[in-house]
Amino acid sequence: MASERITLTIPGPDGDRSLDLSNPNRAIWPAPSTGSGQARGPITKVELADYVQAVSTAFLTSTGNRPVSLERYRDGIGGESFFSKNPPKGTPDFVQSVMCTYNSGRKHPQIVLTETAAIVWAVQMNTVVFHPWASLAADTDNPVELRIDLDPQPGTGFAEAIPAAHELRAVLREAGLEAFIKTSGNRGLHVFCPIVPEWEFLTVRHAVIAAGRELERRMPDRVTTAWWKEERGERIFVDFNQANRDRTMAGAYSPRALPGATVSTPIAWDELDEADPTRFTVRTVPQRLADVGDPWAHMQDAPGRIDTLLSWWERDVENGLGEMPFPPEFPKMPGEPPRVQPSKKVAANWDENGERVGE
Repeated sequence: MASERITLTIPGPDGDRSLDLSNPNRAIWPAPSTGSGQARGPITKVELADYVQAVSTAFLTSTGNRPVSLERYRDGIGGESFFSKNPPKGTPDFVQSVMCTYNSGRKHPQIVLTETAAIVWAVQMNTVVFHPWASLAADTDNPVELRIDLDPQPGTGFAEAIPAAHELRAVLREAGLEAFIKTSGNRGLHVFCPIVPEWEFLTVRHAVIAAGRELERRMPDRVTTAWWKEERGERIFVDFNQANRDRTMAGAYSPRALPGATVSTPIAWDELDEADPTRFTVRTVPQRLADVGDPWAHMQDAPGRIDTLLSWWERDVENGLGEMPFPPEFPKMPGEPPRVQPSKKVAANWDENGERVGE
C-alpha cells in the first residue's frame, strides 16, 4: 500500500514551492509527559514541518548559509539515527551545497540551507537535529563565531551551568567580545561570540582554550577544561574541542532528539537565571518568538576580534600550558599531548612527541 503523502506550499524568495511530505502522521516524538498544555499526543512529522516553517526566519539567521550536517531518524527519536553531510541523490535544486575540506584533508560537498523550503525538505528527509558549522558557505575555513559549550558533568546540571555562563560572559567582555547565549536543548548552555572571519579553526580553538582556562582560574571548584572525564569531577566542562573544524553542536532553534521535543533556544542574558530549558519545545518556541522576538537577530551586526584571547593563549604557552588533546577521530596534531587517559599512562611508554615507544 502506498504511504500517505501530502503536498505543502511554501513561500520563498523565488515564489511558492510545492514540496511533498511523506508519512505526515508518523510520530517523531512520543506524547510529552510533562509541561502545561503539551500533552496533546505525539509530535508528528507534519507538526515538525509546521514548526520549522514558523521559526524559519530566526533559524536561517543563525543556521542558514553555512555547511550543515543533518541528524536523521527514520523511525522517530526512539529509532536509529545517522548523519547526512553530502546532498543525497534526488536533492532538489533549491537545496544548495558547498565544497568543504575536512581535518583528514579530504573534500566533499556539504548541504547548505538558504530558504524555508530547504529546511522543510530536510524534515521530509527525517531530519530532527541540525548541526551548522561555525563558518559560512562563502568562506568555510574561517569561522564567524567563537563557540563555547558549557557541558554539565555527572553531579551537575543546568543550574550549575548558569553561574559559569555569567562569569564566562565577563571573561569574554574583558577580551573585547560580546557574548550571546542559548540553551543546548539538554542540560548545558552554549555561548557564542560573533567574530570577524580572519582566523582559521585551529586558531579560534586556541582562543576558546584561553577563555576556558581563564574561566577555570576564576571558578576552579565549579569549572574545568580537563579533556579526560576521570579528571573533571562534579564541574562544568568547557568543551573546547567543539571549536574544531567539522565539530558542531545543535544549531539555534534546532529541535533535539530528546523526550519533550526540546529546542536549543537563544535567550537574553536577563532571562538566564530563571530559564528552564524543558519549557522551550517544538510546541512552545513559535509563540515565544512571536512574543519576544529572536535574541540573536542582530548577533552578527558587530563582530569582534580574538586578538586578546590569542595573547592570553601565548601567555599560557610561555607559562607551560600548551596544546590540549584533540578528539580521537582527528589525525595527530602538532604539539598535542599523548592521547591516553592519565590513569593508563605510563611515562616510560611515551616519547616527547606523544607517541608510544616502539611504534
